[in-house]
Amino acid sequence: MVNQSRMAYIARNLKRSKYLYAMMLLPFVYLIVFKYLPMYGLIIAFKDFKIYDGMLGSDWVGFKHFQKFFMDENFVMLLKNTFLLGFYLLLFGFPIPILFALLINEIRKKWFKKTVQSLSYLPHFISMVVVVSMVVTFVKVDGLINGITGIFGFAPISYLLQEEWFRTIFVTSEIWQTLGWSSIIYLAAISGVDPEQIEAAVIDGANRWHQVIHVTLPAIASTIVIMFILNIGNILDLSFEKVLLLQNPQIYETADVISTYVFRKGLEGFQYSYATAVGFFNSIINLCFLVAANQLSKRFGGSSIW
Repeated sequence: MVNQSRMAYIARNLKRSKYLYAMMLLPFVYLIVFKYLPMYGLIIAFKDFKIYDGMLGSDWVGFKHFQKFFMDENFVMLLKNTFLLGFYLLLFGFPIPILFALLINEIRKKWFKKTVQSLSYLPHFISMVVVVSMVVTFVKVDGLINGITGIFGFAPISYLLQEEWFRTIFVTSEIWQTLGWSSIIYLAAISGVDPEQIEAAVIDGANRWHQVIHVTLPAIASTIVIMFILNIGNILDLSFEKVLLLQNPQIYETADVISTYVFRKGLEGFQYSYATAVGFFNSIINLCFLVAANQLSKRFGGSSIW
């Protein structure tokens, strides 16, 4: 009898929320097809994969490809480059959308606020090829950057041929491209701040700065922590397309990362098992960072993903 009542309750909920469940169907199918089903292919990281033998028919070699990667002369360089790019993005790219959202929230003229928001969202929707083309145009020898620095007497620099400039160019362009889009979640969190708390702060004599520090930021602290944990979990998951399009063999010392190395070995070098092992290693490191950040946040801050 209890089971029948429960089933009837579930059926009523399904009927009442059928359009919401229909909206969930597409992302659910996307996750299954493009995120979970491909995990089956990870077994070739432990096999000497040959196309004509298939994944199940290829010889099992255990951790051979992982050991080969650890012994590779480029291992330390790849790990260092990938980690530093991810770290710089976290260090500079994570707080800037928060500051931008706080500044946007302080704009009182609605038309100006919407205009600034719309303009900040645009780079997110531009094709990566177009973004990289714009970056290359700006930093080439006769580009905008050298034109500006030339006014002050500096000699032109071929930035994309100088390995010490790659990280600056990549991080700066990534922040510009994702600034507006990343700020949306913080703007949504700020909109949920209790107006009575702000009114109480104003009555107590708090100015705009004090309102942000003592009311707004504490109210959105949990959102910031969750986003910080997620960003740490993706610290080695860089924008592969941008790195690939910006790099060249002359600057591999700072521009070559794990994802581009996987591309060269897997698709260009036809070393499918080796490339899968390297990519699998990258995912494991990301998972370790995510779990560690979540546990530290839960222990010291009280906020966590699970």
